[in-house]
Amino acid sequence: MGSLERSATRVQGFQDKEMDFQLIRQLGSCQTGGASIGQCLHLAAKIEDGNPGAWVKEFSNLARQQEEEARQRLEKGHRISSGELFLMACNSFRAAEYYSSCVVPDHARLGMSSRDCFLKAAECFDYNLTHVRIPFGEEALPVYLFTPEKDTRKEKTLLIVSGFDGTLEEEFMARGMAALKRGYNVLLFAGPGQMDSCRFIPQSSFIPDFERVVSTVLDWLTARKESDPQRTALLGISFGGYFATQAAAHEPRIKALIANSPIVDLHAYMNAFAGFDPAVMPDEDDFTVAEIPVIPAEIMNEQMKLMSTNLITRFGRGSMKKSFVYMQEFRVGEHLKEIRCPSLALLGEGEGEEPQRQFEAFCRGVSGKLDSCRFTAAQGADSHCQVGNLSYSSGVILDWLDECFS
Repeated sequence: MGSLERSATRVQGFQDKEMDFQLIRQLGSCQTGGASIGQCLHLAAKIEDGNPGAWVKEFSNLARQQEEEARQRLEKGHRISSGELFLMACNSFRAAEYYSSCVVPDHARLGMSSRDCFLKAAECFDYNLTHVRIPFGEEALPVYLFTPEKDTRKEKTLLIVSGFDGTLEEEFMARGMAALKRGYNVLLFAGPGQMDSCRFIPQSSFIPDFERVVSTVLDWLTARKESDPQRTALLGISFGGYFATQAAAHEPRIKALIANSPIVDLHAYMNAFAGFDPAVMPDEDDFTVAEIPVIPAEIMNEQMKLMSTNLITRFGRGSMKKSFVYMQEFRVGEHLKEIRCPSLALLGEGEGEEPQRQFEAFCRGVSGKLDSCRFTAAQGADSHCQVGNLSYSSGVILDWLDECFS
């Protein structure tokens, strides 16, 4: 008997949990044009399980191929096809950027390549884009403002801030496009220490008083004719759940808040990932970025070395212990009750005990009207930030926001 075989591609991911999540993250972007299932699975079969360097190599190679093909199609006048390929190249560069060390020049180069491809793609969109960097102390905040019409008018606006490793371009694909389809202005921005800011200033580091960032962005936005000040919402993704919550507790110009997921105590949240509190480790056990390469592999594998390097660098405190001590300042605390605008709290049921605890603390603590949603595996959305079903998550967020602003 013969056998019927319809494809050489196989649906198999990674044993390494973090790398498997990153694969799901990339596959999830297929819904919004950021990747193709076939190419993701093809690369997954080539990448050694848990090997960050192999991931970077394969996704950066794919990104360059997609970018080159996009340019060729644009030269032939195929605007739509070119825009689609530039968007995929942007997201492939982002995937490579995620697993690259932020202390090597290639990290910023991958990030800027992602940004460049995105701006090329945006030239093919039927939306108006303004991209600027707004002065903020000694830095400048990267901002994209999209409006649904070429001729601008006052509209409701959704501000979106990502977290530790998300980017403006990724959030445009994940949630911004869905908001534009529903008639929203979409403002994507990043503060100090976030991926987009570090592309320009590698030494940029996170700050706990993120309301200063949001106030600066709102000052710029409200001076523009596209903005309706009474219909301005803020959405925080991942670590951005802290940024957005902290900002809404201090900034009354936020008229609706979506926390996906709510983080009210970043130190406790990150302790859950570490499995202990590095802030109380003995000084002799502390380590710096320079010491990470000589840590034995049986104590810290290559993926953990990479993540530790990026964490220490992005918090700007020089060592692992000092980074976690600094995280103790990233707490909303009693200011949570100052959030009086309507709020939506989101959580995937697969996110674990500490995210669940902080979700519940957020729901108990805010003073304004509260709604919440727990996404399930049956909905394909139980993972962190619902990366497995972005369109469903966006529907929940934007239907709720439509009702708030109706």
